[in-house]
Amino acid sequence: MSRPAALATRLLRRPLVLLAVLWLLLVLACALHPELVTGRDPVEQDLPAALGGPSAAHPLGTDRLGQDLLSRLAYGAAGTLWGVLVAVLTATVVGVGLGLLAGYLGGLVDALVGRLADLLFSLPAIVILLVVVAVFPGDVTIAMLTFGLLLSSGLIRVVRAATRSTREELFIAAARLAGLSAPQILRRHVLPRLRGLVIVQASLVAAVALVMQASLAFLGFGPPPPEPSWGGMIDEARMVIVRHPWALVPPGLAVALTVLSFVLLGDAARDGTTAAWSTTKLARRRRRPGRTGRHRVGVTPAAPTAVPASPAPDALLSVRGLSVRLPGRPDAATPDGTTVVSDVDLDIAPGEIVGLVGESGCGKTVTALSVLGLPPGDGRVTGSCHFAGLDLVRATDRQWRTVRGRRIGYVAQDPMVSLDPTLRVGVQLAEAVRRHTGAGRRAARERVVALLRDVGLPEPDSTARRYPHQLSGGMAQRVAIAFALAGDPELLIADEPTTALDVTRQAEILALLARTSRERRLAVLLVTHDLGVVAALCDRAVVMYAGQVVESCPVTELFARPRHPYTRGLLAADPHRASGAGRLPTIAGTVPAPGNWPTGCRFAPRCPLAVEPCRRAPVPLDGTAPAHAVRCVRPDESRVAA
Repeated sequence: MSRPAALATRLLRRPLVLLAVLWLLLVLACALHPELVTGRDPVEQDLPAALGGPSAAHPLGTDRLGQDLLSRLAYGAAGTLWGVLVAVLTATVVGVGLGLLAGYLGGLVDALVGRLADLLFSLPAIVILLVVVAVFPGDVTIAMLTFGLLLSSGLIRVVRAATRSTREELFIAAARLAGLSAPQILRRHVLPRLRGLVIVQASLVAAVALVMQASLAFLGFGPPPPEPSWGGMIDEARMVIVRHPWALVPPGLAVALTVLSFVLLGDAARDGTTAAWSTTKLARRRRRPGRTGRHRVGVTPAAPTAVPASPAPDALLSVRGLSVRLPGRPDAATPDGTTVVSDVDLDIAPGEIVGLVGESGCGKTVTALSVLGLPPGDGRVTGSCHFAGLDLVRATDRQWRTVRGRRIGYVAQDPMVSLDPTLRVGVQLAEAVRRHTGAGRRAARERVVALLRDVGLPEPDSTARRYPHQLSGGMAQRVAIAFALAGDPELLIADEPTTALDVTRQAEILALLARTSRERRLAVLLVTHDLGVVAALCDRAVVMYAGQVVESCPVTELFARPRHPYTRGLLAADPHRASGAGRLPTIAGTVPAPGNWPTGCRFAPRCPLAVEPCRRAPVPLDGTAPAHAVRCVRPDESRVAA
């Protein structure tokens, strides 16, 4: 059963909802074909039966001119529903559209939309409407269009808040890393999550619009008599309320039941659309307050204080002097911000697998995301990051759309939260394939099946029809790799791709990465803390500590002749190399937090070989031996000790 059919079945099982649906269908039938409900003309007068109660000739009675109340209700439904439809469409289109833009883009757009919403909210609706109906007498469409615009302020606010919340989910970041454009992300990933909220708000707008339209007609600003309208019928009943109170019951009951039905149906639809999945709220990250056409969200490129070294001529990715600074709060100890990564140098050749190694908190993930132009929070990136001749630090939004997902793929640490839980796996993969290749629907589906088969899933057709929660951890990781390969990239950045998997699945994923790199000549930057993974998979290793690169060399050199004391400590503490005799060695202390780094060598407080020159001034990365660079005052002594 399809999702809409299942939703309708769940809704109709609730008695009140079923009654509300039946009533709205009856009103709709009256609006479209009133002759099916009554055979009388709504303006036909039966003066002898004026102010009569229900009878065989007049099932709902008559008004003071002898006009049939049932006929006037049936024929008045069309104008009533039309006014409601105009108001709902206006409020929804304006409110949802502006709310999505403000919540997703932020910055100046958010500020302008917020001021507009405040202005619309502050305007007295009834006064504005009275002016409009005075200028356009009897024009229900103009009046409801104006009212819908005034009601859109509430929708703008709630949609903006919900969009800002959804924007922080990891699957949105994964979609951006896959190269999807902002309209695609909003349409396919953000808007579906807001469906229930929009339905509820639209139902409330419909109810309020119906009451307002009836109120205007009651005040004499509705369709001119004798044209039937529900509000006009209430006004006519007011004139004879003492002599014939029954005349108020049919139109008043019609308005009340329709308003109640709108609210019940909207609330039930909201519950139904959100019952199919639950959303785990992840840690929120602050976003930069502005966005311009040149700079991408989250990055404020600026000229570095020093000119970085030239990129390696034969490298696919060449990083020089990469630093990331997070802004501080005005009331914080460091209001100017904190540097979390500094002076990172890194080269990756085509087809090469480079491991980025270090303890948790040393800056590996921040470095990887900064290469992709998505540092955490309001991170400011400086330095240079040349990818196939393009400096990514200074790339424009248009250039990034040709790089992310298409030329650089990304595999997140937790694939279950990088996939949109509301869409089937095949739909998400097809979206990325069509985005990067321009393929049609059929070709995209064939490409999706081929990708899932390439990453080792035995039943790719069945997997493509599943939702992320129906996948195991190993299957989800393979799907994430297929997602990253959808654009046939030249570089793959994998952030701890085996962390949440058992040993068997880890071996399978590592073998898959190695095979993919070999067959596609794909360069891979592997972020990991597992030296066993580095030994099994990588060609070169880059060791980071406290936001700096402390050693960079081929993997064989790293394990045979480590030159930095920190690298030697990591190798000694590796369980894979443990002899089994005695306790496993450890490195005393912890990685210092950004902002508390020592003046000299950042490893000096934990280093057994540290001397006064180590603490006196910052230690540069010694690149005199290009194959084995190290940031240490006593590298040779460290090598002897190892």
